[in-house]
Amino acid sequence: MSNEKPVYGGQAVVEGVMFGGRKHTVTAVRRNDGSIDYFHLPRTVRPALQTVKKIPFLRGIVAILEAAATGSKHLNFANDRYDINPGEENVQEEEPSKLTLVLGVALVGILSFLFGKFVFTLVPLFLAELTRPVFSSDLSQILIEGLFKLILLLVYIYAISMTPLIKRVFQYHGAEHKVINAYESGLPLTVENVQKSSRLHYRCGSSFILFTVIVGVFVYMLVPLEPLYVRVLNRLALIPVVLGISFEVLQLTNKVRDIPVLKWLGYPGLWLQLLTTKEPSDDQAEVAIASFEKLISIEESAEKGLKADEIV
Repeated sequence: MSNEKPVYGGQAVVEGVMFGGRKHTVTAVRRNDGSIDYFHLPRTVRPALQTVKKIPFLRGIVAILEAAATGSKHLNFANDRYDINPGEENVQEEEPSKLTLVLGVALVGILSFLFGKFVFTLVPLFLAELTRPVFSSDLSQILIEGLFKLILLLVYIYAISMTPLIKRVFQYHGAEHKVINAYESGLPLTVENVQKSSRLHYRCGSSFILFTVIVGVFVYMLVPLEPLYVRVLNRLALIPVVLGISFEVLQLTNKVRDIPVLKWLGYPGLWLQLLTTKEPSDDQAEVAIASFEKLISIEESAEKGLKADEIV
C-alpha cells in the first residue's frame, strides 16, 4: 500500500483561498467582521472525462478547463461575500447577469480563460510581424514572438500587482503555497509553521503559464509562418497542443524537484512566482489553513459516509 500523501491544489480568491482534493473543493473567505465563511463544492465525476484524464497530453487540457470552471464558481462566491456583513447576503446580492444565467458561471469561466489565451497568443504574433523588416528569418520571428509574449506576461502581472486588491490576492496566493508546502513537509498546520514555509511551489499555475511561452517557441518551429493568415490559424490550432505539452512539463518538473541539477528545470516558473505571490500576514495564513483543514475534514468524513451538512 502506498504511503504517499494525496495531492492537493488550490488558488487564491478575493480575501480567501480555495483548495481542491480528489472529490471536493473548499473556499474559506475572511468576512468584514473577521469571521471565516466557507463554500464547499463536490467535484462532478464524468466517466468520459475521467478516461481522458488518464491520457498524457490530453489530460492537461481537461484539467485546465475543469480548473477554470470550478475556480470561477469559487471566485464568484468570494466576490459576493468578502465585503458584505454576515446576514446581509440576500439584501446586497446583485441579480446575476443574463449572460451568467444563460451560460452558467462555470462556462463563463472557461470562455474567459479561452478568450484570454487567444489574446495572449495573437497579440505577440502581430507585434512580431511588425518587426519582420528587421527580423525576417523564421527562427528570429519565432524568438521575437516568444519575447513579446514574455514581456506582455511580465508587464501584465506587474501592472495588476500594483492594485491593492490584487496585491492582497497575491498574498493569499503565497499563503496557499505555504500551506501546501507545510503539509507536504509533514509539519503541523500552525500559523508559525506555515509562515516558515516557502511561498513558491513547483505545481503552481504561474509556472504553467510561463511554460506555455517556452513550449510555444519550440512547437512553432514545426509549422509554417507565412503567409500571415496561416501563422494566425496554426497559432490558434496549436493552443491545445501547447497547453497539453506545458502541463506535462509542469508535472515533470514537480517530479524531479528533489533531484540535483534536474530541479533547475522548474526554476523559471518559481522565478515568475516571485511576482505572482507575496508574503501573507498571519491572518491570511490563518484563512488558508482553515480552508485546507475544512477540505481535509470534508474528504475524510465523506469516506465515512457523512454528508457535508453533518460535518462539524
